[in-house]
Amino acid sequence: MKLLLLEDDPNLSKTLIKYLKINGYEVDWAKNGEEAMDLSYDNTYSLYLFDINVPLLNGVDLLTALRDAEDFTPTIIISAMIDVGSVTKGFIAGADDYVKKPFDPEELLIRIKAKTAMLKEKIVFKDFEIDLRSQEICYQNEILYLGHVQKNLLFSLIQNYPNPVTRDELLLLLDKPTDLALRVNIAKLKKNLSIEVKNIRGVGYKII
Repeated sequence: MKLLLLEDDPNLSKTLIKYLKINGYEVDWAKNGEEAMDLSYDNTYSLYLFDINVPLLNGVDLLTALRDAEDFTPTIIISAMIDVGSVTKGFIAGADDYVKKPFDPEELLIRIKAKTAMLKEKIVFKDFEIDLRSQEICYQNEILYLGHVQKNLLFSLIQNYPNPVTRDELLLLLDKPTDLALRVNIAKLKKNLSIEVKNIRGVGYKII
């Protein structure tokens, strides 16, 4: 498995690269966003690890550009920016996960393994099929076209089945994260796709 690390802290980068290599991952290191973009064009990676606050081109803008170019490589953001706004922007840009600095390398490794283990798999749930590499959702054997918010909500609900997804996790997928906006989007999904989504009091929502 080959990973691309975008991180401008040399000490953290060297430590992380050494740890990941011990665990069987090859890692290319970019110190700024422009360098990371060039590497992404010249190589194929199993997963991206992007910091946000890096020189020349920040991690969120880079990820947005890659997603616009139909590069759907799974991406984990690693950042000290832990406010809700920054986390939300990361997920809106197309991040699959968000790890807050400082972090335990073992925790990051677990998250990396979870993402890379699914690269060649598909999730099938009733009439839905999700291609985990392209993140396309098919419904009754046809590609389902949804707005990015409802697509991400549906993806999260199906991916976590039969477990519920917490309210806080779902709020991160919204452009304007409010409880009302979440309820409205869940209601639209239920109506448009004739699916059942249950509100688990004090926890979140689960698809059934």
